[in-house]
Amino acid sequence: MSQSAFVTRFAPSPTGWLHRGHAYSALTAFSAAREAGGRFLLRIEDIDTERCRPHFEQGIYEDLAWLGVGWETPVRRQSEHPQDYAAALDKLRQGGLLYRCFRTRSEVLDEIARAPHGRTRAFRGEPLAAADEAKMIAEGRPFAWRLSLAAAERVLGGFSSLWFEDRGVGPVAADPAITGDVILARKDVGVAYHLAVVVDDALQGVTQVIRGQDLREATHTQRLLQALLELPTPIYQHHRLLLRPDGKRFAKRDAAETLRELRVRGVTPAELREAIERQ
Repeated sequence: MSQSAFVTRFAPSPTGWLHRGHAYSALTAFSAAREAGGRFLLRIEDIDTERCRPHFEQGIYEDLAWLGVGWETPVRRQSEHPQDYAAALDKLRQGGLLYRCFRTRSEVLDEIARAPHGRTRAFRGEPLAAADEAKMIAEGRPFAWRLSLAAAERVLGGFSSLWFEDRGVGPVAADPAITGDVILARKDVGVAYHLAVVVDDALQGVTQVIRGQDLREATHTQRLLQALLELPTPIYQHHRLLLRPDGKRFAKRDAAETLRELRVRGVTPAELREAIERQ
């Protein structure tokens, strides 16, 4: 396999310190790139300006260097490329694939709860009448730009042709209904996760997306966006998740022990890798 044929990445958000789960994901992708004679990229997904912090970003660089993970420079920081996401949003908007959603999070959850029994538990909405939408905009009501699955299905003539390769599983038929009408941007935030990821992967020439099983559902929506934006589809690999003794996965919100804390305790990178392999 030539060097240009294999390009993968590790794309953390600087919203907290890295933990064992991040270490496993980074090492898995880095090792795969090295074994394939390919390229390993680091991307900083810092579009959440309220939660992302410079010291967490610096911590990412320090933790990865401590692990022995090397990456190409310059590092792509999402906050520095709003024009790329705006162009993609505009293309979807011009294609009639987005609508303004004024519902609050609690209203969306209520709508899902009222859905008929057996319906996928993901939000599906529709545009407001023009007069109602104009009124809410005039009132300054906050809104999100959502991807309309109904419109996407009409444009593509259905989703039956959407597939992606999931290494270790095989070809998988994409089912965007799993995640519903996802948010692609908010009034006060230029882009949301799903859109930023597919745009970045395409612009960076990523051919292999190696990430945890917790993001497998997201792949269905991202495959749809790739089709709508006429972007290439990488090969995916969703690795296992490291679990804590209580059976839960490592997560920032649960105050999982960080790599910084492990270093302070005197744990070496080799010892951490051995511990991860035993889990």
